[in-house]
Amino acid sequence: MDGTLVDTEPYWIEVEHEIAARYGGTWSREHALNLVGNDLFESGRYIREHAGIDVEPAQIVEELLDGVTARVEQRVPWRPGAVELLAQLGRQGVPCALVTMSYRRFVAPILAALPAGTFAAVVTGDAVSNGKPHPEPYLKAAALLGVDPAHCLAVEDSNTGARSAESAGCTVLVVPNHVPVLEGDRRVFVDSLDGADLHALFATGPGPGRAMPDWSRS
Repeated sequence: MDGTLVDTEPYWIEVEHEIAARYGGTWSREHALNLVGNDLFESGRYIREHAGIDVEPAQIVEELLDGVTARVEQRVPWRPGAVELLAQLGRQGVPCALVTMSYRRFVAPILAALPAGTFAAVVTGDAVSNGKPHPEPYLKAAALLGVDPAHCLAVEDSNTGARSAESAGCTVLVVPNHVPVLEGDRRVFVDSLDGADLHALFATGPGPGRAMPDWSRS
């Protein structure tokens, strides 16, 4: 979600700086970018350590969610082509799942801004025991959709997320945003989802001799 469906990373970074300043700590953009795609509780731990603040990780997470949710409720910053792609997949009868390490209460206003039924399943960070880069989030999403992970295409913008999807057995469509993403055998890259030719992507596939899954058979 963050970085692929919506560009909320600037919101998270703003709130991280606010929290660090609130408790007399310091923060940097470099530290903020290290958290892209991470489990929220692990992010809370990282912020506590690297911002130098005496605040429990769980409280940091709650304050992060308060600040970012308030911003999203004012304006949802959609990524180019993301909403259109979801509508196209819906028309084609392709089941979609949202897999995010954000918590449900943050996801709710974004889901509310989309047509009902856009996602057949939603997996959030507070609904799994192991966050990205562990494969559990994508394995759970595939199970909820009733499909083999090998027949799933994950859309990701971070190495953390791409590792999670690859470990689950998915092919990964990488749309780099705020952080660079490494090449990989199961990764195919596009600059934007805006106008992306999905059938061409399937035909090309990630890496030499590899074919991407055909959604029509998923």
